[in-house]
Amino acid sequence: MLNPDSVGRTFAGTDVLKIAQSEIDAFCAVIGETDTSIAPPTFSIRITLTQFEEILTQPEIGLDWSRLVHGDQKFEIFSPVKAGDGLTCAATIESYRVAAGNEIVTVRSDLHREGALVISAWSTLVVRA
Repeated sequence: MLNPDSVGRTFAGTDVLKIAQSEIDAFCAVIGETDTSIAPPTFSIRITLTQFEEILTQPEIGLDWSRLVHGDQKFEIFSPVKAGDGLTCAATIESYRVAAGNEIVTVRSDLHREGALVISAWSTLVVRA
């Protein structure tokens, strides 16, 4: 079970992730997008999912990552992601509840470019009972 002390904590990533045009091109090809001048909104999942895994698999968090499934996703976009961007990610465990024995966790990830907020992405994750 998730350690309740984890709710409200923010975990800041330390790496700057440089976005390559080839990454945007490949992602666009998979989803059938022909305009590769900016990354599609869902491209940010590639960055945030890695951050979620690093946070949520820490033993002190107490979440069973092996039983986790994706429940929902939403985005707030302040600026498009483009090739050449250097992004940092901070993730906050915003909420936690148990429903029908399943743990439901909402995590918000904020992507920044040179200190400016680019995208906030919320993921609702379900740890199956």
